[in-house]
Amino acid sequence: MDGGEGVVELEYGPIPLDSLAVLGYDRFSQQKEAVMAYPVSFSVRRPEKFRKSQAVLWIGWVVVVWYFNYYGLFGGFAVWFFAMLASSPMLLAAMLIKQKGAERYLAEAEQGPIIWLRHVMGFFSFMSFATDKFPAPQDAVDLTVQPSGTLTVGSACLRGIQLIPHVVVLVLLGTIFLICQAVAAIAILVSGTYPEWAAKFIRGYLRWTARLMVYMASLVDEYPPFSFDADEQAALPEAPV
Repeated sequence: MDGGEGVVELEYGPIPLDSLAVLGYDRFSQQKEAVMAYPVSFSVRRPEKFRKSQAVLWIGWVVVVWYFNYYGLFGGFAVWFFAMLASSPMLLAAMLIKQKGAERYLAEAEQGPIIWLRHVMGFFSFMSFATDKFPAPQDAVDLTVQPSGTLTVGSACLRGIQLIPHVVVLVLLGTIFLICQAVAAIAILVSGTYPEWAAKFIRGYLRWTARLMVYMASLVDEYPPFSFDADEQAALPEAPV
């Protein structure tokens, strides 16, 4: 049990982590170092009341996509659109790294790819009822990145493959994500807001997505955690080889 910064509470009292490391409990030190270590932070400000027009827009979008998908007219395009939007960070990163070099790409990230990612996450957040602000993500969406790493065009292109386990998990959770959005849309039409449990799941899903997109953009080397939790609570797994 954690008793504070650098201390572990055991049955017989608190023991500093340094002492545990000496005794052979290095894993305590490793877990402590992983906390607050991930260089991507995502948060979104939820309003007290949503505009009902936002719920109407979402319902209209779902009806249109379902209708055309049912008749095989438009569904393929919708899937293609979101697939291209999700993979755009990897394609953009490979192109810019080749043009500018890795060091310059990271140095200028705040004026380039990070801005693009904020707009993408702003769009996702608006369409998911995480916020009512669109298209100005800086008003409600906070995506902070600490660029770092050793990059090549080849490594940038491989990141999509490395993230396949994450994609599988998010696809499996996608049904719950859509249910939460449907609950939000109906509740907003009735009362202007929706339950916190749905909002928490939506925020977590978007936070997970943001970490994946930043990693796919080759802005950080650390492999994203399999977690909905806020960034300061996430522990780092090892990247697959």
